[in-house]
Amino acid sequence: MSSLSVVIPVFRAEQTLPELHRQLMAALPALAPAFEVIYVEDCGGDGCWPLIAAFAAADARVRGIRMNRNFGQHNAILCGIRAAQHDLIVTMDDDLQHPVEEIPKLLAALTDEVDVVYGFPERERHSLMRRLASQLTKLALASAMGAETARHVSAFRAFRTLLREGFRDYRSPSVSIDVLLTWATTRFATVRVVHRPRAAGVSGYSLGSLMRHGVNLMTGFSTLPLQVASFVGFGFVLVGIATMAYVLVNYLLHGSTVPGFAFLASIVTIFSGAQLFALGIFGEYLARMHFRSMDRPAYVVRERAGLPLGNA
Repeated sequence: MSSLSVVIPVFRAEQTLPELHRQLMAALPALAPAFEVIYVEDCGGDGCWPLIAAFAAADARVRGIRMNRNFGQHNAILCGIRAAQHDLIVTMDDDLQHPVEEIPKLLAALTDEVDVVYGFPERERHSLMRRLASQLTKLALASAMGAETARHVSAFRAFRTLLREGFRDYRSPSVSIDVLLTWATTRFATVRVVHRPRAAGVSGYSLGSLMRHGVNLMTGFSTLPLQVASFVGFGFVLVGIATMAYVLVNYLLHGSTVPGFAFLASIVTIFSGAQLFALGIFGEYLARMHFRSMDRPAYVVRERAGLPLGNA
């Protein structure tokens, strides 16, 4: 039986964190001969850090990391992954929507032929807008990790710690754990798990933030937008050729061109819009290159609780 690290990004979860911790400490001893729980507090501004510090002081198997500012869920998870000290890693949310009793399903599916297992919800307990934004994010992921895998991604995942070697030197403020895992393996699996309603509070993700995350995924880890821009440009070239052919045929048959300013203005507007669309995509990629050339870190740790934490 392998040892286990459970990594939990924490953001404004003061109401759910004590119960989550109680459930973890009751269940994990039966799942692994050695384990640790790593809470990464992403500067939510509530009372989570004193709770985490108290957990760590009471039990040496609990570690706490506090970010210097809010960096985002994936950045916090990356920090926890780099701090993990055991063979396997499980990541899960802090809101009790990922049941602790479902962890054995993930670990059981992590066979010799599988490196990453996602806990795919039998029924998602999100609002309509949140589900829509989630689908947009998965669409963005599909271009980076394949449609079949992207359709079942979840923050409830188990994987082998050695996979972090595939992104050991990654430094960028734009982080997608799911994409980084594809840099190390192609052996994914999914299992159906229960997805509970949120016990308290509201999601830290808004529709806008999820859509921004989707854009970051596409422009930061995929060339799909550039390909789309190429197809759009080629399509409008065909439109232009067809328009020119129509004007030429009309002139040859009737001895006159198509009259009217509106027709000309619409053609100019269409082509100008296509050019600006393509330039906007190029600008997104240039911005990504600019930010990465600045070598900005994915996170900055403010303080730690518990025993020394790996190399986070």
